[in-house]
Amino acid sequence: MRPPRVGPCVALAAALLFGAGLAAQGGSSPPLTVHTIWGTSAFTSDLVSVVWSSDGKAYTALDHDSSGATDLYRVDALTGKRELLLRGADLVPAGARRPIAIEEYRFSSDGSQLLIFTNSVRVWRRNTAGTFYVWSFAAKRLTPVSGKPGYQMFAKFSPDGRKVAFVRDHNLYVTELATGAETALTSDGNENIINGTSDWVYEEELDLRDAFRWSPDGRRIAFWRLDQSAIRPFYLLNGDSLYSQLVPVRYPKAGTPNSQVRIGVVELATGRATWIDLGSDKDIYVAAMDFAGTPDEIWLTRLNRRQNRLELLLANAATGAARVIMTDADSTWVDAHEPQWIDGGRQFLFVSERDGYAQVYLFQRDGSLVRRVTPGGWDVLQLYGVDERAHVVYLTGAIDGPLERPLLRVGLDGTGLAHVSAERGTHEAEFDPTFQLYVDTYSRAGVPPVESLRRADGTLVRGLAANATLARAVEALGLRPPEFLKVPAADGVELNAWLIKPKDFDPAKRYPLLLFVYGGPGSQTVTDAWGGAQYLWHQMLAQEGYLVASVDNRGTGARGARFKKLTYLHLGRYESADQIAAARWFAGRSYVTPDRIGLWGWSYGGYMASRTMLLSGGVFRAALAVSPVTDWRLYDTIYTERYMRTPEDNAAGYTESAALSYADSLRGSFLLVHGTGDDNVHFQNSIRLIERLEAANKQFDLRIYPNKTHAIAGGTTRENLYGLFTAWLKRVL
Repeated sequence: MRPPRVGPCVALAAALLFGAGLAAQGGSSPPLTVHTIWGTSAFTSDLVSVVWSSDGKAYTALDHDSSGATDLYRVDALTGKRELLLRGADLVPAGARRPIAIEEYRFSSDGSQLLIFTNSVRVWRRNTAGTFYVWSFAAKRLTPVSGKPGYQMFAKFSPDGRKVAFVRDHNLYVTELATGAETALTSDGNENIINGTSDWVYEEELDLRDAFRWSPDGRRIAFWRLDQSAIRPFYLLNGDSLYSQLVPVRYPKAGTPNSQVRIGVVELATGRATWIDLGSDKDIYVAAMDFAGTPDEIWLTRLNRRQNRLELLLANAATGAARVIMTDADSTWVDAHEPQWIDGGRQFLFVSERDGYAQVYLFQRDGSLVRRVTPGGWDVLQLYGVDERAHVVYLTGAIDGPLERPLLRVGLDGTGLAHVSAERGTHEAEFDPTFQLYVDTYSRAGVPPVESLRRADGTLVRGLAANATLARAVEALGLRPPEFLKVPAADGVELNAWLIKPKDFDPAKRYPLLLFVYGGPGSQTVTDAWGGAQYLWHQMLAQEGYLVASVDNRGTGARGARFKKLTYLHLGRYESADQIAAARWFAGRSYVTPDRIGLWGWSYGGYMASRTMLLSGGVFRAALAVSPVTDWRLYDTIYTERYMRTPEDNAAGYTESAALSYADSLRGSFLLVHGTGDDNVHFQNSIRLIERLEAANKQFDLRIYPNKTHAIAGGTTRENLYGLFTAWLKRVL
């Protein structure tokens, strides 16, 4: 369970604007309404997306010509000078009339060919299936990777650029580009057997989609094989036809069987597959895998079912023999971090909470610890990598507190820790492969992001995207930026919070208050960062005379393992108590109307809004729950068991945590919203809660979005959804 993520760096939105010049155009600010936020492009960002060259001297990006075709440009990093590499109008397949659109692209290692992804379709969260073509720059020729029917997935050049491997219908294939000959590397793929990609729960919770890897010499491919025959299908109901259709999803609920995982290594020359020895325990996850710097060994991370022990293995690609070289363990759970190999595979970096905070550790290839690289006392939030020539590690971390995201550097020897970024707020970096330059995306609360190109020491090279249209529109609204404050929890722990006030706020008056919550393990809603369209909607509510606040309860991130893992085996207990305590604290402020406090959230936040409302004893007048988990027995294995173990191991904890357990305690107004096509948090969750509320003779409001997924989006859906939220809140709060 997690918010939607952006695609890989090569994925480019159709509305991409090239450079800061276009972003500087724009007129007066539109009014802040549900329609302008969700139904127009009035408040969209003008950021750019870049793909670095291997030498770090340039990057490539897409632009659109007057006909809408996608042109590919090479941009000199230091000067910004553009050079047209590929005219989108030339990308016309044989027998077609119109050019294909470039959705994603990837260069061959020598830069002579371009692998193009187009005609994509969505598979669960992302558009990962589609059609691949290869463009030869020398021959100016566009060739399909496969001439056979069926969508392809995750196509990748071999290291020498002579072949392309891909997945189709749960099998692995490789195409010889010179001849077009296509060879199947696996043949057992079907509804139950998945080769080279992942099942639903691996994709959702371990972020695994592309599940095969080329060896450095191009002679082997290592891949995941998942047998999901033990997973029962959960049926979604599609009611768009005269007779409704059942849509099966192989979805492992907490405590039920998972897919059986194997890691295979196939030799292209012979077709022979070797299977890695994963040990005697078959009830495991393989969270990550790749070749370990050589064609002869692969590394993988093996996670036990309880997810409190992660082992890093090295395996012989020819024999399958494997050995554990490092273990990361905890009495609660461990996060499935991956090693970052350096020094030609002789060493690796790994992030672990073994000392109470997420820190970077340096290991030798045999797993022996060299040192802890970061000093401890605060969480490392993102490890970007290493400049191996300078022996410097780049990362972001909560060194300035959990609200900030500064870019930091530290020597591999653990010395020289320093800030690279100077401005307080949130920094996201995209380094070039040589770690000499990076794109800095910077924002603050209430301040839209800007992009700049910087040297590794943080000095500015040039601006990339000023995002001026959005910045000017927001500035013209004259909004009050969020105020950060501390809110005491029930046991005196101080919780981070932000508060949005109307721009004409009068401290002598009282205002209704709406709390926004997510609250799940390791998450944060309270950071010094731009909040996007949802932030603007909260500001719109402030213009309507509401206060809007958010509080990061215990269990959230960037405050160390103890703060985050307090909720283990008892999801909801401390989180709900903290949100209720926060509401009571706000009720004691002179500017808050104490009997007009509401709560809203989505996904884990929907779970929090429903459970907290039911337990609050009337502290909240109203709660709005979107796509909530109402009983953790109904959610998936990996996420739920990480924090709760199985229902068999923790029956009392599951009962205590379920919102269903408190349905008869509802006081106040309650709006439940769910999409019937939600493959993530099934509509079943809301059905169960509805049954309990009706049995307790409780009145509530309900809005169903037919066939909509967990995102509840598409067409005018978001505008309709937030229009519903707004009208309902005005009526009840």
